[in-house]
Amino acid sequence: MIVMLDTSTDFDLCESELGVQVEQLFTPLTGLNPKRPNGRFGIDNGAFSKFNAEAFMRTLKKHEPRKNLCRFVAAPDVVGSAIRTLECFQRWSPKLTGWPIALVCQDGQEHLSIPWDEIDAIFIGGSTEWKISRHAAAIVKASKILGKWCHIGRINTPGRYEYFEELGADSCDGTGLAKYSHMRESIKRSIENPKLL
Repeated sequence: MIVMLDTSTDFDLCESELGVQVEQLFTPLTGLNPKRPNGRFGIDNGAFSKFNAEAFMRTLKKHEPRKNLCRFVAAPDVVGSAIRTLECFQRWSPKLTGWPIALVCQDGQEHLSIPWDEIDAIFIGGSTEWKISRHAAAIVKASKILGKWCHIGRINTPGRYEYFEELGADSCDGTGLAKYSHMRESIKRSIENPKLL
């Protein structure tokens, strides 16, 4: 599973510490420049902290020349609410035309239809409890059956990394992974010695 990082830390160092491929995750919160101009990347919307529409659109504009390298753009979402997220998605998806769009799945998504024909990716967000629930696992499995990219937000523990890697997720991110060597190294130990951490 690819780890996507929003960090100024050297990516070669991060890959060495993690033992897996690293790609860049851009957010309106940091506004970082590409570390690998020809590398694949994703774009998050910053809603977990506080969504800023102008900053989000600036981020898209900044990376538009490299759009062909983008794996997904997380459409604006409401943390913890699938129904409100779907309402936002319907109004924002036309503004994201031409980009590979990801629906950010939130708590309650299991009771609602996913607009599979309108998306290129799934981004598993939501509370920690929901993220590791059978409902989120079913969405991950469905995304793979339907050939959609599957990204998992906020993975900072070896156990969570292993869990989603076994489910077949394509990529993940985590603030702790972006900031701290010891957290990246714990993931690497977990990969090298499954089930020991």
